[in-house]
Amino acid sequence: MSKRTWALLLLVLVIASAGGYLLWRHQRLYPHTADAYLGAHVVRIEPRVGGQVVRLPVRDHQQVTQGQLLVTIDERPYRIALQQAQAELKLAQQHQLAAEAALTAAEAAIEQQQAQLDNARRTYQRDRRLLAKHAVSQAQVDGDRDRLHEMQAAVAAQQAGRIQAQRTRGEAAARIGVAAAALAKARLELSYTSIVAPASGTLGEIAIRPGDILQPGQALFPLIEDQVVWVEANYKESDLSRIRPGQSARIAIDMYPDKTFRGVVESVSPASGVAFSLLPPENATGNWVKVTQRFPVRVRVLREDGAPPLRVGSSCAVTIDTTGTQREAPTTSPHGAR
Repeated sequence: MSKRTWALLLLVLVIASAGGYLLWRHQRLYPHTADAYLGAHVVRIEPRVGGQVVRLPVRDHQQVTQGQLLVTIDERPYRIALQQAQAELKLAQQHQLAAEAALTAAEAAIEQQQAQLDNARRTYQRDRRLLAKHAVSQAQVDGDRDRLHEMQAAVAAQQAGRIQAQRTRGEAAARIGVAAAALAKARLELSYTSIVAPASGTLGEIAIRPGDILQPGQALFPLIEDQVVWVEANYKESDLSRIRPGQSARIAIDMYPDKTFRGVVESVSPASGVAFSLLPPENATGNWVKVTQRFPVRVRVLREDGAPPLRVGSSCAVTIDTTGTQREAPTTSPHGAR
C-alpha cells in the first residue's frame, strides 16, 4: 500500500480511538440508564367507620383536589349516637350539680352541728363548775354530758356525710369526663361519614357503588398524589461512584418522545434491588456467575406549568450530570401524575 493509504488508515484509527475515548468519557460523566420508571405516592382510600354508601360524587380516574368529597356514608346512626352522647353528658352534668349541692348542704350542716356542739360543751363545762358549788344538780350535769355526746356523734355523722358527698362529686366529675370523651368520639365518627381527599391527585378504579355496605378499613380505591413525582432509575453498580444527591438529570419518558424533563437526584439506595426481594439469590454454589448488580436511584421530576400529565409506571430513560452538584432545586409548580 502507498504511503497515502497508510496515512489515511492511521487517521481513521486516531479518529476512532478519539471517538471511543470521548464516548467512554461521556458515559462516565453522564451515566445513563433506560431501566427507570415513574413513581408517586399512592394513598389507599379506606373508611374509618362502617355503613351504607349514600353518595359517590366521583368517577374513575378523576382529578381531585385536597379536601374534595369522595364518599358519603349514611350518617343517621352516627347522628343518633351523637345525640345520645350529648344527653349522657347533660345527665352527668346534672349529677355533678346535685353532688355539688349535696356537698354544700353537708358542709352547712357540719357548721350548724359544730355550733351546737360548741354550745353543748360550754354548757357542760359551766354546769360542772356550778356543781362544785352545789348550784346545780348532778342530774342536770349528767344531762349536759349526754347532750354533748349526742352533738359529738352528730358532728361525726355529718363529717362522714361530707366525705361521701365529696366522693360522689368526684364520681360525678369522672362521669362527666367519660361522657365528654364519648361525645368527642361520637362527633369524630360522625365526621368520618364524609370521606374527603387527603391530598390532590388522581383517583384509580372505583370498586364501590351507592348502596354498598362498607366496613372499617375496607379498601375502596387508590389516590395517586400529584405533589411529588419521581423516577426510580436502576443504575449499574459501576456507575454509582460519581452519582450524588443534588446532581441534575435529564429524563426522557417513552410516553412523550419529543420532550425532555428535568430532574434532580434525591437519594441512592443503600442496597441493590435483589437485596430487598423476598427470595434473594443464593450464590454459595459451584455454578456461580458474576452479574453486575443494579441499585435504585431516586430522581425527582421538576415540573413546570403547562407540562403534560405523567402516569405512574411509565418507562423512562435517565441521564445524570455528575460534573457538578445542584445545591438547590429550582422552584417549580408540581404537576400531577395520572
